[in-house]
Amino acid sequence: MPRARRAMSEINVVPYIDVMLVLLVIFMITAPLVNPGVVDLPSMGKSAHPPEFPLEVVIKADASLLLREQSKTGSSEHAVSTAELVAALQQKQKTHPDQAVVIAADKSVRYEEVLKVMDELQKQNVRKVGLLVKPATQ
Repeated sequence: MPRARRAMSEINVVPYIDVMLVLLVIFMITAPLVNPGVVDLPSMGKSAHPPEFPLEVVIKADASLLLREQSKTGSSEHAVSTAELVAALQQKQKTHPDQAVVIAADKSVRYEEVLKVMDELQKQNVRKVGLLVKPATQ
């Protein structure tokens, strides 16, 4: 008569504990040998001059252009044509090559007019060009 087999309901956890202790010893030995990455943070004194205020090219509803310059003392704006805008930007780029230019257009201005101004800025190799937007009110 064959013997009846019973299901084994116990687990031998000793091998798992042995493996965990070996891994713990390995990590304890190797952890002090690993050098953490050193981050070289910039200091405050590295900047020679404070950042410049951006130049604003304002496109009005009638497609006329204004050039607005801000400074610590105040702001000034004057009407310009496309040729005068190019000349003024060339002059500013000589003294401050990293000064940003932002375009502020009226809501009713055609997108084509904004693209014309952006095209002129690209032709003048202005690197930092942005669009000035008004945040939506909720």
